[in-house]
Amino acid sequence: MGDFIKLEVWQLAMDLAFFIYKITDSGKFSHDYDLRSQIRKASVSIPSNIACPV
Repeated sequence: MGDFIKLEVWQLAMDLAFFIYKITDSGKFSHDYDLRSQIRKASVSIPSNIACPV
């Protein structure tokens, strides 16, 4: 377990998730809570699915 952390694709997905969180903190996203939440959840699901495939 934990070998997924070494995968470049997982690392890039985590970078993407951090970037999405950063850009959704301001602008139009800061006022549209439902859209912001949906986009954030989608970005987090990518590395999560790589780490724990079903």
